[in-house]
Amino acid sequence: MTDAEIVDLYFRRDEQAIRETMARYQRYLMKIAMQLLGDEQDAEECVNDAYLTAWNSMPDYRPEVLSAYLAKITRQKAIDRLRYQQRQKRQGTAYAISLEELGDVIEDESSAVSEPDDGRLKEAIARFLKDLPPDARHLFLGRYFYFDSLKETAAYCGMSESKAKSMLHRARRKLKKFLKKEDLYE
Repeated sequence: MTDAEIVDLYFRRDEQAIRETMARYQRYLMKIAMQLLGDEQDAEECVNDAYLTAWNSMPDYRPEVLSAYLAKITRQKAIDRLRYQQRQKRQGTAYAISLEELGDVIEDESSAVSEPDDGRLKEAIARFLKDLPPDARHLFLGRYFYFDSLKETAAYCGMSESKAKSMLHRARRKLKKFLKKEDLYE
């Protein structure tokens, strides 16, 4: 079944939509949740919550790319669960390591970035990513959106870990300058 057909099932409020979504995207969504949480049971709950969120949001929104839409929901559910479980202590997770790397650019709630959840910040980062060369963009997204390890990200981008590390460092510096130029970073 194609994504368009699955989305049509959601719009018709047919419960088959969930079964088809699970059959097509369960492994993909579990990988995203596992990268953040490191626990299969928690990851499974997040993925199930993502299915429910998709079910509830589809009548108002028809996603262009179902996999990206589901990935975004799953990622947010996993981050929310992680924050809930480990408010003070997030050490040892891919999420914490990625946030630590981005620490100079986008810090926690006491950050110099103005209103981290502001739509302007999301738009600015999207514009920034569009201007990056494709290899740097894929590397950046793999590391900071999907929270893949540096080794994993470098491997699927076809480069050494040292090259990936250097590219990510340069991308973070560029992002910081870009956010300052956009008046989103002091």
